[in-house]
Amino acid sequence: MRDTKESRLLLVLLIAVAFALITVDIRGGEDSPVDGARQAAANVFGPIENGVSSAVDPVGNAVSAIRDSGDRHDRLAALETQNAALKAKLGSDERGRSRLKQFDKMLGLAGAGQYGIKGAQVIAIGAAQGFSWTITIDAGAGDGVKRDMTVLNGDGLVGRVTTVGPNSATVLLANDPDFTVGTRMEAGDELGFAAGQGSRPFRVELLNGKADVKKGDRLVTFGSQADKPFVPGVPVGTVSRVDPNGGDLTRILEVTPFVSFTKLDVVGVVVQAPQKDPRDTVLPEKDKPEPTPTVTVTVTPGADPEGQAQNNEGGATEEDDAALGNDTAGENGATGQNDRTDQQNEQTEP
Repeated sequence: MRDTKESRLLLVLLIAVAFALITVDIRGGEDSPVDGARQAAANVFGPIENGVSSAVDPVGNAVSAIRDSGDRHDRLAALETQNAALKAKLGSDERGRSRLKQFDKMLGLAGAGQYGIKGAQVIAIGAAQGFSWTITIDAGAGDGVKRDMTVLNGDGLVGRVTTVGPNSATVLLANDPDFTVGTRMEAGDELGFAAGQGSRPFRVELLNGKADVKKGDRLVTFGSQADKPFVPGVPVGTVSRVDPNGGDLTRILEVTPFVSFTKLDVVGVVVQAPQKDPRDTVLPEKDKPEPTPTVTVTVTPGADPEGQAQNNEGGATEEDDAALGNDTAGENGATGQNDRTDQQNEQTEP
């Protein structure tokens, strides 16, 4: 169609008619005079749209999957490059070597859970933000950090991101009284909620009041919808006490956290959630109990302890008598020698 005066006039007329129909439709509400035409169009074109969609969607999904896979790979590669640079920076001195050890441990945990993490260092603690248990890290929006992302270290769950700046972020620690996270018991899969209690152990409320739980059992995060604020499988802690007076509906536990919240330095923000729930595979291996040493006493068959003691006493008496006899003989010999000396002296006198 050529660009003529008539075509332009027709275009303006169509636009005006469209605006008029939209206005009439909005003012008419449910009783709109164009509702019938809209329903008729939907009945006619709806099946066609569904057919085209069913034919095109598989191709579109395949293209999207390939694109997302490439984006995920590129993002993980970028994270590995950034973490390698941070690792080289940390190993420059003695303190850096300690941080490097923490960083390696954290990378091992992240690898086991397939978490894509952004490494960071703690640059401030709660006093800068108020009375809550919080820390500030040196990674922010420019590093891909967003609000409600999981934060961990080489031991387990540290907390979640609450506020984000261009180059820093604030993390609410898991032991804060306002912190709550869904948990899953190792192996048994019992679900519950862990709440922070400051310097005291976590308070965990299991949803099953009859759950079979014992001291030493371990917990991991259950995970949140869309993996925010918590990804699944992050180690939480070990059961240190089971409340014997639990109710019929829930059961109360005390759980000692894996993380020491007063010794935080190197942490990681989970910027890429795992494609599959790692469940409890991220937990470290349990310590094997040390064998208890045993002492074996062997008794000789037929031996009489009392008779042996009497024989020992008899042997001691005979030795004492022999010694006494020797002493007596020595005294008698000395007496006879003195008598002979006296007789010689008497014969010599004039």
